[in-house]
Amino acid sequence: MIRTQIQLPDEVFARAKKLCEAREISLAELARRGIEYILSVYAPDPVPQDEWQLPKPRNLGWKGLSHEQIKAEAQITTAELGHSNKSRKR
Repeated sequence: MIRTQIQLPDEVFARAKKLCEAREISLAELARRGIEYILSVYAPDPVPQDEWQLPKPRNLGWKGLSHEQIKAEAQITTAELGHSNKSRKR
């Protein structure tokens, strides 16, 4: 177990001491329980990096283009798009 120090405002310390006396527990036990509770509510266990996977692609309902064609169109840069429009105008 690790020992540590904390700083509490006077009012919080007084209220905590009263609660400890009423429950017959130590201030350290109250702090442990409080920290354990907050961790259980606010800090879910992180997902290890090796378990994360890229989401599967969704079919967006585009008709007339294959997945490969959609990917190729999506990867066209602005410069390439402008160049292809100029060549189409001729």
